Amino acid sequence: MDNFSFLRSPQDINMEIVQRVVKRRKEKKITQQALSKRANVSYGSIKRFERTGEISLSSLIKIAFALEMEDDFDYLFAKKGYSSIQEVIDEQK
Repeated sequence: MDNFSFLRSPQDINMEIVQRVVKRRKEKKITQQALSKRANVSYGSIKRFERTGEISLSSLIKIAFALEMEDDFDYLFAKKGYSSIQEVIDEQK
């Protein structure tokens, strides 16, 4: 067994995002073409995104707004990184 099987690649994360977007789109009963119109993103870009995960950040944000998922971006890069235990302790003072 691979000792690093718990690690995810950038492509893994990318495709997990695609799966969540497709799931939300289908929950809302929105076709790819309807999403394209709502988000003002080309139909080809929507199809490519759902197939390969490739899309511009700007288009991804437009899709998030169209699916009422824009608040999810509030958590992107929001966690503070700590380089030592002392930094955690100092912040709690």
